Amino acid sequence: MNTLKRLLFASLLIFIATSCNTEAPKSKNYDAKLEQRIDSVMAKMTLEEKVGQMAQYTLDVIGKGGNLYYSDEPFEIDLSMLDSVIGKYKVGSILNVSNNRARTTEVWEQTLRTIQERALKETGIPVLYGIDSNHGTTYTAGGTLFPQAIGMAATFNTDLMEEGARISAYETKASNIPWTFNPTMDLGRDARWSRQWESFGEDAYLNARMGVASVKGLQGDNSNSIGFNHIAACVKHYMGYGVPVSGKDRTPAVISETDLREKYFEPFRATIMETNALSLMVNSGIINGVSTHADYRLLTEWIKEELNFEGVIITDWADIQNLLSRDRIAVDYKEAVKRSINAGIDLVMEPYNLSFCNALIELVNEGEVSQARIDDAVRRVLRLKFRLGLFERPFWSRNDYPDFGSAAHESAAKEAASESITLLKNEDNILPIKLGSKILVTGPNANSMRTLNGGWSYSWQGEKTEEFAEGYNTLLESIQNKFGASNVRYEPGVTYNMAGAYYEENAPEINRAVVAASGVDYIILCLGENSYCETPGNLDELTLSDNQTNLALELQKTGKPVILVLNEGRPRLIRKIEPNSKAILQTYLPGNFGGEALADILSGDINPSGKLPYTYPKFEQGLITYDHKPSENIDGKMEGAYDYGAQTSIQYPFGYGLSYTSFEYSDLTTDIDKFSSGDIITVKVKIKNTGDVTGKESVLLFSSDLVASLSPDVRRLRAFDKIDLEPNEVKEVEFKLAADDLAFVNEKGKWTLEKGDFLLQIGDQTAMVTCNETKIWNTPNR
Repeated sequence: MNTLKRLLFASLLIFIATSCNTEAPKSKNYDAKLEQRIDSVMAKMTLEEKVGQMAQYTLDVIGKGGNLYYSDEPFEIDLSMLDSVIGKYKVGSILNVSNNRARTTEVWEQTLRTIQERALKETGIPVLYGIDSNHGTTYTAGGTLFPQAIGMAATFNTDLMEEGARISAYETKASNIPWTFNPTMDLGRDARWSRQWESFGEDAYLNARMGVASVKGLQGDNSNSIGFNHIAACVKHYMGYGVPVSGKDRTPAVISETDLREKYFEPFRATIMETNALSLMVNSGIINGVSTHADYRLLTEWIKEELNFEGVIITDWADIQNLLSRDRIAVDYKEAVKRSINAGIDLVMEPYNLSFCNALIELVNEGEVSQARIDDAVRRVLRLKFRLGLFERPFWSRNDYPDFGSAAHESAAKEAASESITLLKNEDNILPIKLGSKILVTGPNANSMRTLNGGWSYSWQGEKTEEFAEGYNTLLESIQNKFGASNVRYEPGVTYNMAGAYYEENAPEINRAVVAASGVDYIILCLGENSYCETPGNLDELTLSDNQTNLALELQKTGKPVILVLNEGRPRLIRKIEPNSKAILQTYLPGNFGGEALADILSGDINPSGKLPYTYPKFEQGLITYDHKPSENIDGKMEGAYDYGAQTSIQYPFGYGLSYTSFEYSDLTTDIDKFSSGDIITVKVKIKNTGDVTGKESVLLFSSDLVASLSPDVRRLRAFDKIDLEPNEVKEVEFKLAADDLAFVNEKGKWTLEKGDFLLQIGDQTAMVTCNETKIWNTPNR
């Protein structure tokens, strides 16, 4: 009788389980044949082999000589260590470059061939190799480097972004590497943050559009079959990484639930839903007290369930260990592994600790991590490998990519640099400079390829750039080439200590620069930052260094017109030197062709068209974004005994940028003035070039919700386009604005489109539209 009861009870449980099975809907990218191939491979895999597929180690672990952290030169793989990593631990992924140094395509080909041949012999499963190709082929000598992301954002040109990503994919593939940890989707909303320049600026919509363009360029048109010339993207760092309370890298952030969903989530949502980004990297920090690498809600519920994401979620560098040693939310390494895997991590960028595999195997055998969770993670990793075609083509010849580093690729990089540079001031139209003028070029950024490129350039911190980029022209060299070497003097006045921390400077020689200014017509003063990346780039003061500020002030006293050229990863404060600078140009980190692009702009051969992708602050205690709340910047005073008004002064607003010509906006119209959820509002405006030179103009559409149940942002960017206009030419620009894009996220985390008035603005033109009814919905999509 007891046996019968147990059988009946077991049958009941099976019936309930099968009847209530609510399997998640298949992704729109579901490929039944691909999934069958994955099933076939997984059916033959042991637990050890499956866990190995979830592990990723850095290349130096298998390099000859040294230790786990560095290898001998010239680099060779240690076959005994390769046997241990792949033979014993069945590891399925490798990353990074040896000794933090760019390698030739020849070295990459030999390295990947050796790794893949050993992996195929051991498990029959190719290794997934990943690298940071962040503004081109970061770690391949001779590759094409574009402006960093912040400069690409300043172009407001998604076509340029897609083409740059396509070229980066091609040249990374020429290096035998099929996967990049890029693009960065963090919102750069805090000027202090050391990775500001890796972002597309402060706005969620701009980040989303540039991110979508980047993923399209990297992955191509078919994410189920990444082609011969494309690679897999990895959107990072999910999410809220760019707004640490302290301003310092990898420290905690506090973000409201509404902002988290409405702004910080949006670029990730867009790149996953619109372009099927194949992988996602997790924020190294803490959001609202929860370590993101252990956050089941954000990783599994928001990404895997709500977006039906079928790609790979990977950790950042050593962040499982950080749950233990830094965040202190685990008693030992094994518990840290358990928490992260159960939260939804699929692939662990360890990168040195070979005990990971054993720890995870023990957790599965102890029932602390389910076999289903392991199988889900491994399926995702294998799916990525199949989509990349690695089972059919695990390595290839560099000769299959003859356009690596080609003139056409370099031309695209120069065009991007030219469109990124932003003219912030041009008093009395002092620019452009006539050929034949006498010029003093000065400042610590004048004669350095390192500062033009920034971090992630041939090495992590960019400190090796001069060695690899000697064939390109610095700002000084480009100006000499443009205006004639005999017309250009050089005296830096201030220089960086290239062997020290990024902020270290040598003893200044300001007087030498002042003396050199005698007899010149113009002073081109090149200030900013030396290269840095991540935590080593933290700062305590946002203002330019005292040496650089003093250099500017002394040169301004000479009475010679000072043209300030900023070359910086984040907006350093310039309020003391801005008033007496006759012109100001922001170059950001423009890459190897930034010098030539700047010289073309200074001479007038190119008309500047960049616009700021962030709000340029004036005071360190006045950091603000353009989409702030009304209470953050109130003109006028309150009546009565107490004045609670707030005013925040800025140097330059988001979207600001001048041209050598002028543009006139007119005739802003909408096809409807009343709308409901689901409607599309057609917005049109005319732009005329009223100057006498050809120019490019980024046309930005903003909206303002005038009254809402939650205090609304003062304005939001809703669309943009970039156009070319000949003198006196008129073009009409049309935007299709989805009514639901005017919604906000309420205090309960629901999208809310409320009845009321919305002001639309393009340039100095405005139009009012009215929502007829309120709608609230609960979905990650607008």
